[in-house]
Amino acid sequence: MSALGAPGRAAEEGPAAAGGLFRPLSAEDEEQLPAEIESLCMACYRQGVTRLLLTRIPFFKEIIVSSFTCSSCNWSNSEIQSAGRIQDQGVCYTLSVRNRQDMNREVVKTDCATARVPELDFEIPAFSQKGALTTLEGLIDRAIAGLEQDQPGRRAADADVAEKIDAFIFKLKRLKEVDSAFTFILDDPSGNSFVENPYAPQRDEALVVAHYWRTAQQAAALGMEAEESKGNSVDSAEDLRNEVLQFSTNCPECNAPAATNMKLVQIPHFKEVIIMATSCDSCGHRTNEVKSGGAIEPLGTKITLHVTDPSDLTRDILKSETCRVEIPELDFELGMGALGGKFTTLEGLLKDIQDLVAKNPFTLGDSSTPDQAEKLRAFGQKLQQIIDGQLRVHFVLDDPAGNSYLQNLYAPEEDPEMRVERYERLFEQNEALGLNDMKTEGYEADGASQS
Repeated sequence: MSALGAPGRAAEEGPAAAGGLFRPLSAEDEEQLPAEIESLCMACYRQGVTRLLLTRIPFFKEIIVSSFTCSSCNWSNSEIQSAGRIQDQGVCYTLSVRNRQDMNREVVKTDCATARVPELDFEIPAFSQKGALTTLEGLIDRAIAGLEQDQPGRRAADADVAEKIDAFIFKLKRLKEVDSAFTFILDDPSGNSFVENPYAPQRDEALVVAHYWRTAQQAAALGMEAEESKGNSVDSAEDLRNEVLQFSTNCPECNAPAATNMKLVQIPHFKEVIIMATSCDSCGHRTNEVKSGGAIEPLGTKITLHVTDPSDLTRDILKSETCRVEIPELDFELGMGALGGKFTTLEGLLKDIQDLVAKNPFTLGDSSTPDQAEKLRAFGQKLQQIIDGQLRVHFVLDDPAGNSYLQNLYAPEEDPEMRVERYERLFEQNEALGLNDMKTEGYEADGASQS
């Protein structure tokens, strides 16, 4: 435990400790050697060696690679643990597996994630397996190996149960052949799991990604304390509008202590927003995010802009964290939650999308294929053509919460190149926003009837 606890303490000691703790993963780095610790072998109860390597995978996150070997009985074990922070929201991936190629999709499954196949009523509960970077087929193989491990003992103790498990193992093995389509669901309240989209940067019709707020039980399972909501009076809210608030946090890059500044800002002809900015003195990392300061609107908003002139790229844009971005000409869609909330220009948002696509860890290095690399290169060129004003496209902001905004250069007159639509939200959109379970009317009547 002391070896695994060292990263957290070292990160708090200062810039030197935090900067040298997690080194980028590189074959040329001769100084990047694992730490060796004598440990007890759980197979023969003799002394073995555990090797720990604290490294940073480029464009992904910091991880701890641990490997145990015993020279007495030759038993070995390896494990990967995430050293990154828990995300603000949980994530749920729903994949419709239709062919053998889908079994080769790369999957990052943390130890707190739950994997399910509803068609077989099969589930891998949270904290039942160690975290792994594997494929969908590899995940099923691990489940099969776990079930087969204790089969000899079951056959001796209860032959009927062992026979039923053998039949279920056969179904799992047939599942890998994809004789018929099935659904794979990966639900991670920490938000650190991932299922590959082989068609990136285009939308994957077979994969649905949903972000959600953790429940109190999920937060407790992750070792997090539920934050208590505190009501503010009207006078205190007025004071907040004229004050820059600051609170302590940790840098998402090096995990060193940092400070986050927060300010309420009124956008003309729109509404109030909250701007949050974090700057780390240790590694120099800077990040900013914008959140809506108002309520969810009664209707959703869809803004469509026809980009016809380079001046359109200078328009101010507020993209909330519930907003979906589309560029139909490129068959591109940026889902809810991606890039968070931003208040920038259209050109700035396009550059952020360009960086996000270019730094996808599953299309770089050993994980990439020539076809994926060519698709990314071609998509990056088209984005650059839009930024340079050489390509005319339609830019769509679809926000079911109605909290996104795009500047009208002809205000107060109508903009001939921009169309704003208001629409009724679907049940699924209300579900994603958490509105279906909210009850804000009839409390007095309910209280009177109960009394």
